[in-house]
Amino acid sequence: MESSGANGAGKSTFLKVLSGEIEPSKGDVSLDKGERISVLKQDHFAYEENTVMDTVIMGNKELYDIMKEKDEIYAKEDFSEEDGMKAAKLEERFAELDGWNAEADAAMLLNDLGIIPENHYKQMKEIEAKDKVKVLLAQSLFGNPDVLLLDEPTNDLDLKSINWLQDFLMDFENTVIVVSHDRYFLNKVCTHIADVDFGKIKVYPGNYDFWYESSQLALKQAREQNKKKEEKIKELQDFIARFSANASKSKQATSRKKTLEKIELDEIKPSNRKYPYVDFKPDREPGKEILQVKNITKTIEGVKILDNISFDVKQGDKIAFLADNEIAKTVLFQIIEGEIEPDAGELVWGTTITHSYFPKDNNYLFRNR
Repeated sequence: MESSGANGAGKSTFLKVLSGEIEPSKGDVSLDKGERISVLKQDHFAYEENTVMDTVIMGNKELYDIMKEKDEIYAKEDFSEEDGMKAAKLEERFAELDGWNAEADAAMLLNDLGIIPENHYKQMKEIEAKDKVKVLLAQSLFGNPDVLLLDEPTNDLDLKSINWLQDFLMDFENTVIVVSHDRYFLNKVCTHIADVDFGKIKVYPGNYDFWYESSQLALKQAREQNKKKEEKIKELQDFIARFSANASKSKQATSRKKTLEKIELDEIKPSNRKYPYVDFKPDREPGKEILQVKNITKTIEGVKILDNISFDVKQGDKIAFLADNEIAKTVLFQIIEGEIEPDAGELVWGTTITHSYFPKDNNYLFRNR
């Protein structure tokens, strides 16, 4: 299920209430006995001193605590009979929680998300920020939770990871509640939409597109119904104004006035949602030929980043660049913008074209401003 609503409508707050992170002003949240909620953590630096593997297994707190308690007991030099009994109980619960497969299951999640095995036992502070996002996602998915709460899970994920997550959630048999602005993602994974508006939540069956189209139709129908009522009220008001002073029709006017008072308009509040957009209007209509990239090659510090890259950009094209190597994409865009020169090849811009560039690392744009 997806939670839909405008920024500030309360979607993330609702997830925090469900997870127990914050208390509701009134009402309560309950789970069936033995069920477990798992939450996608948002603080990417909360586990810096933990290993990647431990961070994932922490997704099932009970299992992780048992693992640590077992290790502490077995590390004792003066292992007592009482310690042995306690360890036996821990081992029993550990097996019930499928603890013997915990590291293998965590490793599979990490591998599927593109975290190489060499990084599985590194500390979180030693891996890249883009990988920390994936580790926290693996943490939330670990251990087959009964209820999975995901707040913007596709943020900062590469396309391969997003596609893998879509497939994972489509096959996931338990409950998923997700907040996301990724419309395609929502259409792929959601069976219900929870609309958060006017401080209330209403659940609709279907994915995002079905919800949007049906909600717009319902709004149109409600408006048309109100229009008919408004026309009826106007008719009654006109009648009262014309005939209320006419003695021969005073009873009729009084009857109409009573009818008027009984009509209640269904209030259609303006939605909290805004649909802003940026409208770019060129000074002049561009020609058909926007850009030609011919045989671009670039080597940096002895490593060939781009090798004989060629493509054409025509009027109206919308092009996405995909690459496993993030540096390759950045270097290509820097060459196109003219920030760096290629080792070989050339760029040809259309004669009427002006262009601009918003870089991935854009901090310098905001300094001293």
